[in-house]
Amino acid sequence: MQRKRKLGRGVAVVGAGMSKFGMYKDKDSKDLFVEAFSEMLSSVDKGADPNDIDALYLGNFTNDFWVHSAHWGPVISDLVGLIPKPATRTEGACAASALAFREGVFAIASGFYDVVLVSGVEEMSKRPTEEVAEGLAMATSSYEAEVGFTFPGVFGAVATAYFEKYGATREHLMNVTIKSHNNARLNPKAQFNLSIRDTMNSKIARAEKKGEPVPTWRDEKEFLRDPKANPVVAWPMHLYDCCPISDGAACMLLVAEEIAKNFTDNPLYVVGIGQGSGRALHAADDNTYFEATRYAAKEAYEMSGLKPEDIQFAEVHDCFSIAEIIHLEDLGFFKPGEGYKAVEEGLTRLDGPKPINTSGGLKCKGHPVGATGVSQLFEVWKQLRGEAGERQVPIKNLRIGAAHNLGGTGGTCSLTILERR
Repeated sequence: MQRKRKLGRGVAVVGAGMSKFGMYKDKDSKDLFVEAFSEMLSSVDKGADPNDIDALYLGNFTNDFWVHSAHWGPVISDLVGLIPKPATRTEGACAASALAFREGVFAIASGFYDVVLVSGVEEMSKRPTEEVAEGLAMATSSYEAEVGFTFPGVFGAVATAYFEKYGATREHLMNVTIKSHNNARLNPKAQFNLSIRDTMNSKIARAEKKGEPVPTWRDEKEFLRDPKANPVVAWPMHLYDCCPISDGAACMLLVAEEIAKNFTDNPLYVVGIGQGSGRALHAADDNTYFEATRYAAKEAYEMSGLKPEDIQFAEVHDCFSIAEIIHLEDLGFFKPGEGYKAVEEGLTRLDGPKPINTSGGLKCKGHPVGATGVSQLFEVWKQLRGEAGERQVPIKNLRIGAAHNLGGTGGTCSLTILERR
């Protein structure tokens, strides 16, 4: 019988910071990291001395490929003055910094460290789109990569399987896209700050100004159905179903639970953490779920003593619109085949009973892969502390939020649950 997992001692989050995500010609990984690190320090209510940080855990997928520079742990440690403290880089494709967070938690829970910096950074935009796709494809299996099956193709195949099994259509993917853009419009850190309607109206105004034929879209879905405005990338994935190429960084300060109140009167506590791994797409039993997510969720729920219905809101790994729908089911928020209906009914909207991706998600907030995991937890931090501004979840007594991060074609997954007490 498997024993219930628990931490050796409690771990709290006392500070968090994030750069604005985007594509930057005039900023590099170091610039973005300093932006996130500085904001993290200023977010610690009672102040924090960087000299008290015992160790750094940094998530980064492959700056080795995109900027031809490796060994980023000590590079970042030197940048923010932590040398000679230990610095460890974690790599789990898109889940790289979720793994950094996990390792930081274990380092404190073991009693070895008391104060740890966990973080992530990625710089993707300096390469042509084809090279970015090539770099990302290194996180697929060799079988998929050899036949040119990059991520839009992978998730296009997943969507096709899901449509066939449960009867969903492209219209249901549009519901995810529209919701995500509506949330990102309220997030100043997001790469895309426009709703689909804003984007549609902007294109109409531009055509009128240039004296070109004016599009006659009546609503967001008509815009998304237009192949000129929203071309196919890998059917049924269209442009607005896909996350962008992004640069960015995110940081969090973790401390032992018994000293958390030295830093803030409003810490968040790690109550559940799980990690799973899964087979590549070609070897999976069923391409309508991710076994790594289901295992990570089971582990995190068992550790926390919570059930899916106890999670009040969540950030999930929506690298493509279909991914959000599947994750809703794998995390137990809705039954298999019911995720797309839940989105259609508005249950996952900001004002719904189970808000999902209040930040705008990877789809709109951006997806600098090595920074994504910690950036998702940054959103949970902002929401649970009541600091999310216009996108603040309107649930009374908001106490429990989760972040789900998937790497590769489902090979790595992390689920982290944070609680405000």
